[in-house]
Formats: sequence, structure tokens, C-alpha cells
Amino acid sequence: MGTLIVIGLLGGLITGISPCILPMLPAVFFAGGVQGARTPRPQDPAARPGAGGAVAARPATLAPERRSWRPYLVIAGLVLSFSVFTLLGSLLLSALGLPQDLLRWAGIVLLVLLGVAMIVPRFEEIVERPFQRIAAFGAERGAARQDRGAFALGLGLGVLYVPCAGPVLAAVTVAGATGNIGGETVALTLSFAVGAAFPLLLFALAGRRIAERVRAFQRHTKAVRTTGGVIVILLAVALALDVPAAIQRTLPDYTATLQERIDSSDTARQALDLGGLVTDENRELDNCTNGAPVLEDCGAAPEIRGIDRWLNTPGGEALSLGDLRGQVVLVDFWTYSCINCQRAIPHVRAWYDRYRDVGDGFEVIGVHTPEFAFERETRNVIDGARDLGVTYPIAQDNAYATWTAYRNRYWPAQYLIDADGTVRHIRLGEGGYEETEKLVRLLLRDANPGVDLPAATSVQDATPADGITPETYFSVKRVHNYAGEPGYAAGRADYVLADRQPPDTFSLGGTWEVDFQGARAVSDDARVRLAYRSSGVFVVLGGKGTVEATVTAGGREQTRAVDVSGNPRLYPVVEGGELSEGVVELDVPAGVQVFTMTFG
Repeated sequence: MGTLIVIGLLGGLITGISPCILPMLPAVFFAGGVQGARTPRPQDPAARPGAGGAVAARPATLAPERRSWRPYLVIAGLVLSFSVFTLLGSLLLSALGLPQDLLRWAGIVLLVLLGVAMIVPRFEEIVERPFQRIAAFGAERGAARQDRGAFALGLGLGVLYVPCAGPVLAAVTVAGATGNIGGETVALTLSFAVGAAFPLLLFALAGRRIAERVRAFQRHTKAVRTTGGVIVILLAVALALDVPAAIQRTLPDYTATLQERIDSSDTARQALDLGGLVTDENRELDNCTNGAPVLEDCGAAPEIRGIDRWLNTPGGEALSLGDLRGQVVLVDFWTYSCINCQRAIPHVRAWYDRYRDVGDGFEVIGVHTPEFAFERETRNVIDGARDLGVTYPIAQDNAYATWTAYRNRYWPAQYLIDADGTVRHIRLGEGGYEETEKLVRLLLRDANPGVDLPAATSVQDATPADGITPETYFSVKRVHNYAGEPGYAAGRADYVLADRQPPDTFSLGGTWEVDFQGARAVSDDARVRLAYRSSGVFVVLGGKGTVEATVTAGGREQTRAVDVSGNPRLYPVVEGGELSEGVVELDVPAGVQVFTMTFG
């Protein structure tokens, strides 16, 4: 339990300093901090006229008994509502048959009411009446009046607070969605909420401190309250229009490296299981054999859940397997920069185009679960899907909620579901496309006996043969085949290329900055050398510049320029040809980042 609480606190603290916290800061600063500033005593000598009616120049002494609890009440309300609704909100709404976004809209309405209440004090008394006992606890009457609406404001913010995805939040989300809630889950949720709220509390206290030091805030308390109310209303409107999400997508995820450290921790992974990976909902998936050539009964398909955004659906509406009952459904886990997924997608796309109008229909749901931080960005997913010609529905699974519900561990991975909602076939990794299509056709016939099926698709299988170089990661947490000097470690260092590069290994030359995402070239002489066995070489690059690639194979040397720009994506270095052994060297300009090299 202690380990779990520490992990929850660390995960929450990382979230609390991430870009996801930015929409809350103005409201917390003004409505939670500035409005809670202490005021001078009415009888304070500093407030009395001096000789000749002049006001004494000595700073006013603040009354300790007038200290406001407002910052703490706001954060307490946020922690409570976030914890309760994250764990129980989905179950409660489902039990009552209410829409899943009801809480979000209720929170937006509450923020608008609180904003108006801050501008109109009489209205504030009505809104705060249910929380008067909380506001008055441990405070004098004057401070209690000052704290009106604070706890309710925190409740509204907690409902609307959407933290950045991560393993801790994924564990909490899965537990809440499946009803697998125990003491450990509650402890993890509360510790995560406290960790995430702690930076907000510091920000609120800073706002209060500034207001107490700056006389302009003390002289214009009414204007401060009005400003805070306007900010809260603007926040509610922005959340309703999804403006904060659009702004966050333009900002760099400066906490990605810290988040990756938790992702890569074996201790964290074991602690975050909470029994949530294997549940009654997904237990029967073990009945399926990977790539079996016949249909199997693998239990009811877990529902698609925890999706950040839907793409390629009318109006961005969510799909559910329950609504698709009667159709054959393929759930395909993928991510746009994965070469393995890119080789599989032409087959999935062909099946969708060929069978979607057959009988009662064939649906594909591409669950996009990111492997790298840049793959969490919606704009990058949209661009990647466009480049790959993906037109079927995409569920952006940044919280790994659906990924975890299926206990998935592979990109790509396909789960074939019959018209009754039962998983009948699982394929993990590439290949087996002909067998999978045969099973799709069989399920379509089972759902509609006598249906007239079109001819099978004919997409070339580009799955690499055995014996090629495995995927090479430049992330410090996943590197496995580095053979150079010095040792591969996080941080900035000068590297030396290996004189003789052993097969299936790589080395670096020049100055590089290595982190949990990949390696970024720092010096102008930065180079990558890799000895490979494959018919094709591809590299995921980010940044801007021209990478000079030199390939030596079969006694021949070839050079090509790779222009890197825009979002990180996959670039070809060697394409087509026969399976061969060779060495590829990349001359990488400063600022360009290398994530992975893949082969096929």
C-alpha cells in the first residue's frame, strides 16, 4: 500500500506541473488565491489618519484571525470531486442510464453559476448555502464570508479537471470503469489527486500572498472579485468549446521524460496492476490462441473506453460495441509511426472498403494507443492517418484504457468480434492476413446466411522474413543493442562510433542528448552507425534539417538525403530490393531527434 501511495503521489505531481494543469491556473490564482487574501484590521493604526489627516506610512498589520481558508477549500473540493467522479462517475451514470458527459456539463454549469455569484454577492449566498458549514469550519465569521463558494468552486473544477494520461491515471480509470474498486484503488486515486492538486495549492497560496503584498488588490477588492468571476465564466465557456485542449496540443509536453520514467518502472507496473489487468470482463481472452486459423470463443469483447477523442466518425461521436451489435467488428490497436502497423494497415483498410456494406455491415475501430509522447497529439494522429489513408473510425486511447481492458501488449494487434459481441480471433503482430480475412468472411456469413460476398482482397503481404534486424530503439529505457563508447545513458555526452560495428547493433558519434524518448543531435558532427540485415531500413525522425544517409551493402555505397520537417514520422532510408547485410550511417544535423530504426 505504501509503494502504491508513493507512486500515486509521484504520478500526480508530474501531472500537476504538466501542460494539462494550465487551464486551471487563472481560476485557481484569482478565485482561489487572490480572493482569499487577508485584509487589515479596521482599527489598525496603519488605517487611521495621522497628524493633519495624513494616512500613516507604516505598512498595515494583517490580522491573523482573518486568515482565509479559501485556497485550501478550493483544492479540497477539487481533490474530493475528482476522486469520487473518476472512480464512481462512469458506474453511477451507467446505472442510472444517463449520458457519460453529463458530469462534464454539470461542472461547466456550476462554474458559470459560481462565476456569476462572485460578481453578484447576493446570488453567491444562495449558491454557497449547501456548503456554509464547510466554509465556516475553523474560521471567524469574516473569514467565512470571504470563503463563500470556495468549496463549491473546487467541486466544479474537480469534475472538469482532465489530467494528462499516464499509467497511474490509466490504472484508476480502468478500475473505475470496471467497478474493480478496493482499498488500494481508493488509496491510489486519492494520492494521485493530492499530488496533482499540490502544485495548484501552491499557486493559489502564491496568489493570496501577492494580493496581500500588493496594495492595489487591497484597495480594489470588489474589482478583484469581479475579475475572478469573469475568469471562471471564461474558463467554463472555453471548456465547453474545447479550447484548452486545442491550446495544449500546440505546447510541448515538457513532462514526457518524467512520465516515461514511471512507465518504464517494473515496480510501478507491478504495483499498478491492482488486479485490474485480468478482470471478469477480459479473463476469457486467454481462451484465444494467437493467430489461430479457426474461430474460437474468447468471451464477450471488452467495451471501448477512456477515449480522448474520436476521429472519422460523424461529428466526432463515440462508437460503442453495444451499438454495433449485429455487425462484425475488428478492433485494431495501432500507432501511426510504427512500421509494423504501417505494413498491416493496407490490409485493414482493404477489408474495411471491401466488406463495410456487406450484409449488416463490417466495422473497423482503429484504437490509436501511443508508443511515444508525440503520438498523443491529435494533430499528429490526424496527419498520420491521412498519410496512411485511414478512413475508418479512430479511437484515440491516450490513457491506455482500452489497451488495458484488452490486456494488449502489441502494435499492431487485432481482435475480431462476431455479430453477438464475442471475440472470435486474436492476431498479435504482423502477418496472417489471409487467415484473418477468411475468418472475417466466415463471420459475415454466420451473421447473414446466404449473403453474397465480394471477392477476397489481394494486398501483398509485406511482413518481413525471419532473421532480419530487430527494431532498434534510441530511448534510454528500451535500448538493447548499443555497441559504442561510452555507455548509453540519459543526459548529454560525447559518443564515439564503433570501429567495427557488430551485426544488429548501433553506435553514436559526436554529442547527443539522450532521454526516455530518443536521442537528439547536439553537435554538427553527430552520427549514427548501424549494421543491419534486411531489405528495407526506416527511421523515425523529428525536428528540422537534412539527414545524409550513407548505405554500404554488397560492396556498393549509396547516399541519399532525407529532408526532415514537421511532426515526427517514419522516413525510408533503404527501400525494396533483396534481403541483404549492410551498414547504414546517418549524418544528423543538430536539433534533429532519432526515435527508432525499423527493418523490413
